[in-house]
Amino acid sequence: MATTDTYNACADLLDRNVAEGRGGKLAYIDPDRSVTYGQLQDQSGRVAALLKRLGLRREDRVLMIMLDTVDWPAVFLGAIRAGIVPIPVNTMLTSEQYAYMLADSRARALFVSNALLPAVKPALAASKNLAHIVVADADDGEGMIGLTKALAAETPDLALAPTHPDETAFWLYSSGSTGNPKGARHVHTSLMSTATTYAKTTLGIREDDVGYSAAKLFFAYGLGNALSFPLSVGATTILNPGRPTPTAVFDLLEKHQPTIFYGVPTLFAAMLHDTACAERKGSPRLRICASAGEALPEHIGSQFAKRFGADILDGVGSTEMLHIFLSNAPGDIVYGTSGKSVPGYDLRLLDDSGESVPDGEIGELHVRGASAADGYWNQRAKSRATFQGEWTRTGDKYTRDASGRYTYCGRADDMFKVSGIWVSPFEVEAAIATHPAIAEAAVVPGEDEDGLLKPKAFVVLREGISAEGLEEKLKEHVKASVGMWKYPRWIRVVDALPKTATGKIQRFKLREGEW
Repeated sequence: MATTDTYNACADLLDRNVAEGRGGKLAYIDPDRSVTYGQLQDQSGRVAALLKRLGLRREDRVLMIMLDTVDWPAVFLGAIRAGIVPIPVNTMLTSEQYAYMLADSRARALFVSNALLPAVKPALAASKNLAHIVVADADDGEGMIGLTKALAAETPDLALAPTHPDETAFWLYSSGSTGNPKGARHVHTSLMSTATTYAKTTLGIREDDVGYSAAKLFFAYGLGNALSFPLSVGATTILNPGRPTPTAVFDLLEKHQPTIFYGVPTLFAAMLHDTACAERKGSPRLRICASAGEALPEHIGSQFAKRFGADILDGVGSTEMLHIFLSNAPGDIVYGTSGKSVPGYDLRLLDDSGESVPDGEIGELHVRGASAADGYWNQRAKSRATFQGEWTRTGDKYTRDASGRYTYCGRADDMFKVSGIWVSPFEVEAAIATHPAIAEAAVVPGEDEDGLLKPKAFVVLREGISAEGLEEKLKEHVKASVGMWKYPRWIRVVDALPKTATGKIQRFKLREGEW
């Protein structure tokens, strides 16, 4: 980590591995190619040289709309090496959203995968600052630069820009339930900070590990899983540019036999429930799994661990904090809870007036740690509301027991009261999901004939299950599980639930009748 006024994240993440003799070790494997640490260093130097030749200067920004291949870490690290700020963004957005991000970031260059060009092209014409478009998996054409050809023509520039430890290294866009996404600015020390806290102290990552993250690199969660964590110890990472369907995930687990698998609750549930994969066992070398993005239901964690012989460490992180700061740990797992604070982070629960709440009561979670973002780009009011001195507001409601273990209750804007008592949508959803007929559930408040709030449930049935006669059975099931007042007064069967790209349920769409 940084001890002087000059620190570039590439020094720890990449150059150190080569200097310590891992130049010939595999760093990344995708379906078509693989790169060693030495080759990745060379490619990052070629990216740095290309950016400089194109006229980009230190602190200029480049937008990355790229699938997870070996080109991704080369571009990301190459930009950081040159002191240029990469901004990886979601590869599943619309052209309107890309146009917003290009305009908001004022990016001077765009790196885009050829397969994503159709969705991106409509956004290009309106971009006033974009000077260069570099396309992966394609030749030069239409005023665009082919990445492979361009890098082959460059001489690697391995010089490290003399960046400051507190200088912005990269951005990640944080999408909320409303409004435009916010560009969270992260500094050079943040990547290794998450690696020395969660990855080493909780996950226990090692040099001989092989990791696979279903969460993509453009997510904060995936960026840690597949870049900062493995590079911090010289491990090997499997990349998948395609969708992480249960079949695709099982294929990768069986072929590459990773020792660490990073997933999200929706995927873990799908892997358990997919009838086509019922007999598949995954990786025989798997020693640990991680989960984040939303709370992991107790029954999903227990069933997965029993079937695959590897525990899931359910944790909590955010784009603003870069990775997980609250987690279960090996040998200290209680499924249905989010665990305890990760070493290096401090947590507190506050009520609506900003006062600490006692154990057992619901409060909003605040976190303090070195990996916090430096603020949102050009969003002063939202920065002040989220980053309050050393503390970051998460917007999540939790309870804490006497041992310091936290249990998720829901987003602050998802909570509601029934008969004067707080109801956690997640608690009711978890109870519904334990019924053998249910694949997924989401709960929001609905108004009864008196205008009072009561739980309303949307459920997805398991394959081959009929909805006939199910409503009353589900109501009684919830009453017996979590309490008489918490049962859903209305139950709607739907084909699917609205979700973000990370798999989080978008309850606001259910509340507002958009589904």
